[in-house]
Formats: sequence, structure tokens, C-alpha cells
Amino acid sequence: MNLYIGNLSYATKDNDLKSLFEEVGEVSSAKIIMDRISGRSKGFGFVEMPNDDEARKAIENLNGYSFNNREITVSEARPRPEGGDRRY
Repeated sequence: MNLYIGNLSYATKDNDLKSLFEEVGEVSSAKIIMDRISGRSKGFGFVEMPNDDEARKAIENLNGYSFNNREITVSEARPRPEGGDRRY
């Protein structure tokens, strides 16, 4: 299951996010989304957990959790709309 994690501290790194979610279960990947121009964190990211039960447990246990002095939001990620409106 792919999870959306919001309200992250701009100092949070991929490994920090992975370590937090590994406390709940197995993590396939953890990625902080970065701004292409500034190279700075956008304050949100995604965690992929192969076990759906562990992912649901992560949502229950970590949504509202204080991490790096920020109360993070954790929810199931919504799939990207096809085509999107990306501008080049």
C-alpha cells in the first residue's frame, strides 16, 4: 500500500521517514518530494509498505504523530490522475 505523509519538517530526509515507518512494519520505499528548482523539500512524501495490514496500522498509529516537531498526517495515497496537467 502506498501512503501519503504530509506536514513533514523540511529537514526530514528519506531515511528518517523510512526508519519511522519501519517501527510499524516492512517498508519497500520512502521518498520525500523535492522541489525541482530549489531542491528543497515540499513538506510531504510517500511510503510504500508491501503488507496492507501493517500499512493500515501505520495510518492508525502515526496519523497525528509528532515527528521532527511537526504533527504529521498519514493516509492512503490516492492514485495520480491519468494525463494530469503537468506543464513543461
